[in-house]
Amino acid sequence: MAQLDRASDFGSEGCGFESRQTRQVKLLITPNIKILKGEVFMSELEILKVAANSKPVAVAGALAAIIRDKHQAELQAIGAGAVNQAVKAVAIARGYVAPSGVDLVCVPAFSDVEIDGEERTAIKFVVKPK
Repeated sequence: MAQLDRASDFGSEGCGFESRQTRQVKLLITPNIKILKGEVFMSELEILKVAANSKPVAVAGALAAIIRDKHQAELQAIGAGAVNQAVKAVAIARGYVAPSGVDLVCVPAFSDVEIDGEERTAIKFVVKPK
């Protein structure tokens, strides 16, 4: 996975960032997978995982690209710093898509996620055109 520095560098491969605890935290663009009665379904919702040290401009570029392509995305953040960066990214992404006549709305919600075998509560933001 390559490290990318500019919003224009983002493709579907994502971007890696180091956390303060020196473990690898990745900004991932992954399809949302649902399992219903033993069958796996791929939904169109893309998930961006945001860390406290993620660059809001880079996340915003990835978010805008997904919105243009898939018309909906989800940001996931754990902790106050990560939530702050995610909110900034949504605000910046609004500016990126506004010239094409798109206005974004953001719906926050709680989400339980498992990290290293430990259950954590994340904030997720579903972002879509108004």
